[in-house]
Amino acid sequence: MAISAAQVMAFREKVGLPMMDCKQALTECNGDEEKALEWLRAKGKGRVEKAATREASEGRIGCHVDAATGVGGIVELRCETAPVASTDDFIRLTQAVARQVVAAANPVAETLRTEKFVDKPSQTLGDHMDDVFNRLREKIEIKRVARVKGHAGQYVHFNGRVGVLVEMSVACPDEVKADVCMHIAAMKPRVTRREDVDPAAVEKEKAVFAEEAKGKPAPVVEKMVTGKLGRWFSEFVLLEQAFVKDDKRSVGDMLKSVNPALTVNRFVRFEVGVV
Repeated sequence: MAISAAQVMAFREKVGLPMMDCKQALTECNGDEEKALEWLRAKGKGRVEKAATREASEGRIGCHVDAATGVGGIVELRCETAPVASTDDFIRLTQAVARQVVAAANPVAETLRTEKFVDKPSQTLGDHMDDVFNRLREKIEIKRVARVKGHAGQYVHFNGRVGVLVEMSVACPDEVKADVCMHIAAMKPRVTRREDVDPAAVEKEKAVFAEEAKGKPAPVVEKMVTGKLGRWFSEFVLLEQAFVKDDKRSVGDMLKSVNPALTVNRFVRFEVGVV
């Protein structure tokens, strides 16, 4: 069956693949677009398998919050090169995977591909990712995912390489959630509250501070240790860090000024290539 240039062009607009691939698929399938699409997917799976051994060190962070449920999802999606990470195809895929994380019953990076694609249940997420691979021709890997439940906020930096999800204790304005997320993106806290810090690490710091105050009266030593410990916590404990938009008060104090019951239950900060 002869395949016209117009047929090839129309099919290419639907699938976004090179002209020669589209023409070959239509020719092999006698012009049947559905069969041609399946033929292309089958051919693409071989490329996916070959690409599996390549390193995917670039990528993007995607976040999504379901306004109805307050559930938020975050993903680090990897590819091989920075230019591909900036394509519309890859950006849209990153957002689609973030939506999948929100919708999944138990989102796990290693198994998420096998689930029904939330945007098109007739496919799996893996099928959709393979379709995108066929256009981009680079390895695509779901590196890690996470989810928070209830009163969630999100932020992704303009370059797509840093993203934050935050779970607040009670409902609060979206701008407050966004401010906390941007603070986390910039200041890189390691834990939410001082109770989350390893007790052994706290005791070690106490010993160091006590040694520095050695020889002074016990009340003075205690006061010095308490003060230095507080400054140490403020370096990496979210609620005790100086708020990036108002360094005269802590993040915790800023939240209490909005609502005495408002705090951060937990947060997730992903940065491409940084664990």
